[in-house]
Amino acid sequence: MSKTGVLHHVEIYVVDLKVTKDFWGWLLSRLGYSTYQEWDEGISYKLEDTYLVFVQTEERYRLPCYHRCRSGLNHLAFHAESQDIVDTITAELRGKGIKILYEDRHPFAAGEECYAVFFEDPMRMKVELCAYLSHDKQ
Repeated sequence: MSKTGVLHHVEIYVVDLKVTKDFWGWLLSRLGYSTYQEWDEGISYKLEDTYLVFVQTEERYRLPCYHRCRSGLNHLAFHAESQDIVDTITAELRGKGIKILYEDRHPFAAGEECYAVFFEDPMRMKVELCAYLSHDKQ
C-alpha cells in the first residue's frame, strides 16, 4: 500500500514546552504513541508512521498568543478504537480537572455517528477523540 498522501508529521510551536510535555505525553501515551525524539527545545511522539512534534516558541514570537478561532490550526482529531476508550479518557480528563467542551451534547457533539470527547490542551487548542459508531465511516 502506498504511503502517498498519508500524514507524516505535524509540528506545533508552544508557549510552555514543559506544560505541553506533561499534557501531551500523558494523552498520547494513552493513545498508543511513544516518545520518538527529544531535545532541549522540543519533543516528538510517534505512532506507526505518523508523529507529532512540539517545539518551544522563541520569546520574540510568543505574541500574539495562539487561539484556535484565529486563522490556522483549529484542532487535532484522533480515532479511538471504541466508546470505552472515549469514556475512559473522558473520565481521566475530568479527574485531571480538564474541561470537557460541548458538555451539553457530549458524547455526540460531532454528530450521531461519532462518539466523541472534545477538550483543550494547555494552550487551548481543541482536541477531539472519536470512536465511529458505523465501521464504514472509519
